[in-house]
Amino acid sequence: MKEYLLVALALLVALILGGLSLVVPRLRRRPEPPLPETEVDTRAEEDLAGPPVEAAESDLRTGVLVEPPPVVEAPPLPTIEVPEPTAGRLVRLRSRLSRSQNVFGKGLLGLLSRDRLDEDTWEEIEDSLITADVGIDSTREIVDRLRERTRVLGTRSVDELRTLLAAELVNALDPTLDRSLKTAPKEGVPAVLLVVGVNGAGKTTTCGKIARVLIADGRTVLLGAADTFRAAAADQLETWGGRVGAETVRGPEAADPASVAFDAVKRGIDTAVDTVLVDTAGRLQNKVGLMDELGKVKRVVEKHGPIDETLLVLDATTGQNGLEQARVFTEVVNVTGVVLTKLDGTAKGGIVIAVQRKLGIPVKLVGLGEGPDDLAPFDPAQFVDALLGTEPLARDA
Repeated sequence: MKEYLLVALALLVALILGGLSLVVPRLRRRPEPPLPETEVDTRAEEDLAGPPVEAAESDLRTGVLVEPPPVVEAPPLPTIEVPEPTAGRLVRLRSRLSRSQNVFGKGLLGLLSRDRLDEDTWEEIEDSLITADVGIDSTREIVDRLRERTRVLGTRSVDELRTLLAAELVNALDPTLDRSLKTAPKEGVPAVLLVVGVNGAGKTTTCGKIARVLIADGRTVLLGAADTFRAAAADQLETWGGRVGAETVRGPEAADPASVAFDAVKRGIDTAVDTVLVDTAGRLQNKVGLMDELGKVKRVVEKHGPIDETLLVLDATTGQNGLEQARVFTEVVNVTGVVLTKLDGTAKGGIVIAVQRKLGIPVKLVGLGEGPDDLAPFDPAQFVDALLGTEPLARDA
């Protein structure tokens, strides 16, 4: 019996000792506290990625990588052109009249400087003036006065004959006419200029050039695109205005022209500009329709105040035919001045005389080229001097 107890006790002790041998080593090995996650991550990133990269502020705040927005460069401001002064512009552009100079300077002075001024010579002089579109009535008056003065004064030298011819041509242009443009505001209302003329005469381009003339002379200008039947006309006018910093008021295509003109003048009052320049339509298919349209524009605009100038644009290359078209406009609106364009492209510089003679309206501006500043205030004496030129002429044998 004792033997069984001893064996059982020995087995129990062996089991206890075996269990202790398994537990004690585990109790001795305490696990180390884990490193902070950020520390482990940082070390790993440093080992793999090299030197640290500075994070954006938004990254530190949210933990989300946000790319910085792309840098967008502001568009460059448009360059505002400064038109050259109009004073003396006609003198600077005199070379553009070379074709007309051949008729007046070389042609007429060559005839007048002949040793004998007989009937045949005077007829040739008349033909030259008529060919230059001076007009029959004006030509006869000029030739009759020249014949009388050369006979009475006994003038024979080229310089003296040139002086006499220049005086007669200037007289035919009537230098007493008022050629100034009324562009000054009155009582808080800007001066209003209507620009009329047939399409194809360069009306909208000329309107833009007139704006440059006014700005060159110190006026602030607003443009009204009342030629609403041609979308290109409004775009073109806006381009011209943008070059010199002038605002353009326009409406949708085929809008009421009178409404656009009214809005342009109202905007001019609100912005306190000196002058509002209104480009109008130039259709001539129906005279009654044209009269109604321009008449309405005039009536609506005059709700703000009277129209100061109505400028008629004529193409000098159309000659006498252009005068018939011009007469339609003079019957519709009170035209106060003529803008004669494309004088550089014709030998018929005498059209200036014919325009004033037939229409009874002064030429106030002349176009002598395609450049933006090739529109000049008209001065009769300077114009005639440019027509006659300064080249010495040899007398015929």
